[in-house]
Formats: sequence, C-alpha cells, structure tokens
Amino acid sequence: MAYNAIRPGQVWLDTNGNRIQAHGGSVMYIDGVYYWYGENKEKTNGEDGVWHYGVRCYSSRDLYNWEDRGLIIPPNVDDPESSLHPKRFMDRPHILYNEKTKKYVAWLKIMERDNTQDMTVLTADNILGPYTIVREGVKPFGMSSGDFDLVKADDGKAYWYFERVHSELICADLNDDYTDVTGYYSTHFPHHDGPPFVREAPAHFMIGSKHYLFTSGTTGYYPNPSEVAVADTWHGPFTVLGDPHVGDDSHTSFHSQISSVFRVQGKKNLYIACADRWLVNANEHTYDEIGPWFTLLFSGKGKEAKALADTFAHPLPLVANASQADYVWLPVTLNADVKPELRWHDEWRIEDFD
Repeated sequence: MAYNAIRPGQVWLDTNGNRIQAHGGSVMYIDGVYYWYGENKEKTNGEDGVWHYGVRCYSSRDLYNWEDRGLIIPPNVDDPESSLHPKRFMDRPHILYNEKTKKYVAWLKIMERDNTQDMTVLTADNILGPYTIVREGVKPFGMSSGDFDLVKADDGKAYWYFERVHSELICADLNDDYTDVTGYYSTHFPHHDGPPFVREAPAHFMIGSKHYLFTSGTTGYYPNPSEVAVADTWHGPFTVLGDPHVGDDSHTSFHSQISSVFRVQGKKNLYIACADRWLVNANEHTYDEIGPWFTLLFSGKGKEAKALADTFAHPLPLVANASQADYVWLPVTLNADVKPELRWHDEWRIEDFD
C-alpha cells in the first residue's frame, strides 16, 4: 500500500509490506533523500533472548513511504563476545557525516553483562555501509554512558549528549574525526537519586538560535512524561520548560519515548519528533501507576513492587515483544512562550505545514 499521511501509533509498513524496523532511530537527509535508520527488532519476540538483529535503514522522498535498504550494520551471529551479537544489548544507533574525513561515523550504545554501558564506534564511506568497527568499549571520562544523541554544528564541530547512567546528563565535545571525545564536557539535570527521575533518551534540535533537548525519565520500556529544556549554547545552561505533550492525561508522552528530532527540508519551521511505542499494550497504564512501581523495583523492593503490580487492572509484561513496536511521529510546534509542544494527531500531513 502507498501512504499519503503519517498515522502515529498505527502499524507502519515499508514498500515491501513489512513492518518498519528502525527503532530508537534517527533520520538523515542526503541529496534529496531521507534515510531512517535504527534498531532492527524483527527477531526480538521477548522469548529467546534476541535483543536486536543489526541496524536497518530505509529511504524515502516523501516521509510517508519507506523503501527497505537492508541491514547497514548486520549482527555478528558467530561471536557471542562481539558487541554486535544479537543477544548483546545494542541500542540507539546514531550516525554523523564527517566532511573532513569523508566518513559516516556510527555510534552504538552497548549494555554490558555487568550492567555498565559503553559505546561501539564504526565508520563507512556510504550511509548504507559497509561499516567497520574502529573502537569498542568506549567509556568517556571513565563514565558508564547510556542513551545518547550525536549532533553537529554548522561549522562541523560535533557534540555527544548522553546519560551518565543513573546520575545526570553529559554534553561532551567530539574530536575532529568524531570517533572520540576531546576531554571537555558539561553536566546537566543531576538526579543522583536514580530512576525513574534521571533523564535519558536526549534528543537535541535547534530552532533559530535556541538549543532544545527532549529527555525522558528512566522507566525501561514503560513510557513516562517527557521534559523539554532550552539553552542558548550547546553546553547550556539548560532551563527545564516542562512536559511538551499537550493534553496527555496519561502523563506517558502519548505512550511513547522520543528518540530523535529532525527538520523537514523545504519547510520554514517543520520539525518532527520521532518516538517509539515500545509496548503493544502501553495505553493500558498511566505514569501514576508505573512511576511508583518502577521506583520500588529499582530500589530492590521486589515484594512491594509485585504487590503494587497485582493491583493493576492489566498485567505488566515482563519482557517486551519489540518486534511489534510502533512509532509515534508528531510535528513540533512553538507556543506563545516559545516552548516546543507536541499535540496528538490520529493522522497528519507534511503538506499541511508551511
């Protein structure tokens, strides 16, 4: 089928009729074509330990209909120790193009078996690969690094926003070839009391001269209220403006988690926030339920957490069948106070925006 609109939260098929598998992903615009890449979850059924099956990419000229361009970073199925093995926890790929080296540089978040988190860095001559691993086990400044975003300034300088796991958000300068940090960084949104209050899933975008960050709380695959913050520089300081999701009575970011924001070419000010609805039955719960439950769970109070979960009208899935996860793409608008807002649309069209 051919699409002529974006339908948030509904099943989105590629031009071959298969579910799009580009989770925790981003969109790049190259020579008139959009490339949407992300985690391939087609084999992540929640039953056999498969977390991912590489990074898949799609291309489109209209943002509605997406052609599958294959696995640009395939899994390494033969080496259980490889950071690309399907049972290793690889999340949220991000890719930048480096004009100086003429390389596409990909960063992947890897959760290790000891629950620390680090990065694998790869490079390629083409957005579609093949990619070669150049660094594994990257821990900037000795920090365990979680959900992240890579962004590039007009002058070519690049920045890495990442969650210092269960602590705070970091903005670090990348070196000239984008494969490492320079040593300079700033800290933001400290929440040393741990999940669910720590901010993760940073998504940076600029409107005019202002720097904005969407971030999520830390509740695993269960959705929670996003926050948007604003600053005048890459390193802040950032001022928190609150939840951007207007009319979201469930306080769950419309049952989704934002992964990235991109600007639509040829439009004066149309930005799209790309989010994942990780849980098929996410709309059965509100954050008023999930927040206290997750706090108990993280603090090790398993009996209390189970007792609370037993009071819910609908059971909580223990493991997500991410192969059935959907997407929530919504336009970003600015209110009178210049705060970015996201409003629900059952269906919307690029053509309806200037």
